[in-house]
Amino acid sequence: MTGGGFQTAVTVQPAIGIEGDFASANPRFSVIAGAGAFVCGANGVRVGRFAWASDASEDDVGAPAVGNNFGSGPVTGFVHREQQGLITQYLQNASMIVQAGFPLTLMNGGDFVVRNAGNNQAQIGQKAYANFQDGSVRFGPTGTPDSGGTSTASTIAAGASGFTASITGNLMTVTAVTSGTLYNGTIVAGASVPAGAAIVNQVTPLLPGEALRGIGRYALTVAEQNIASEAMTGSYGLLTIGGTVAGTFAVGQPVSGGTTSVGTVITDVGTGTGGAGTYIVNNTQTVASAALNTALDVETKWYAMSPGLSGELVKISDHALG
Repeated sequence: MTGGGFQTAVTVQPAIGIEGDFASANPRFSVIAGAGAFVCGANGVRVGRFAWASDASEDDVGAPAVGNNFGSGPVTGFVHREQQGLITQYLQNASMIVQAGFPLTLMNGGDFVVRNAGNNQAQIGQKAYANFQDGSVRFGPTGTPDSGGTSTASTIAAGASGFTASITGNLMTVTAVTSGTLYNGTIVAGASVPAGAAIVNQVTPLLPGEALRGIGRYALTVAEQNIASEAMTGSYGLLTIGGTVAGTFAVGQPVSGGTTSVGTVITDVGTGTGGAGTYIVNNTQTVASAALNTALDVETKWYAMSPGLSGELVKISDHALG
């Protein structure tokens, strides 16, 4: 009854649980969050999968307050089941989705039940990997992230923009754009702007006079700012995927190969739709034509504690055997 549906059979042995269940009575730990955090992002959050914190809004101490089943880098935590999913579709009989804006608890330690979304059988002791696009879980040996897209002749060029803006809290209000485009992942600089501030996303829906990636409001990766209107600049990397292309390129995937800087991640799209085309990366850099590739998922600290074929339930723990 994974995707809903009424029970039609009774088995001799009960299932080990439901996705997101605690797999034991061992100690478990929740991610520290301030007042009002976490809440589910615009797409809601699916129970039984991993999630990432986002600066789309911030809590009372300036920490990320939004949780999503998509992201980049290490996971923030796991979404355990506490009957917080809501049935909202007409005639739907089950749901594992926590609705947008609803409270969300993320766990960063403990034993849980997950569904093996990989193509191979999970073996006890293998690492759990979280998919950057939906937080689903697969299993494999340590240090073996799943390959996303590959290309034989891709480049990264420095991109820039200029604009006038003010910042309150982590909200940047752009009133004029003098050059370029404001992409997600753009590093923002200005006389009063703290180093490393970057655009998380543009606030929607757009208000009258605002434009996509232009004049408008943007959430930043900084907090507790009070900066009056001033001239600012933005910088990013323009990734052009070319040559022989295989697999899929998508937001959230880390990029490697050639002279690419460590920590480079796809943060937005240009003309690309998953294959050849342009994409935006977070690091301003210049990479000559080279073979570049991305990863679909990231290794977590959790281990498989029971075997499970593709589609079956598996127990995981953040404590290794031995």
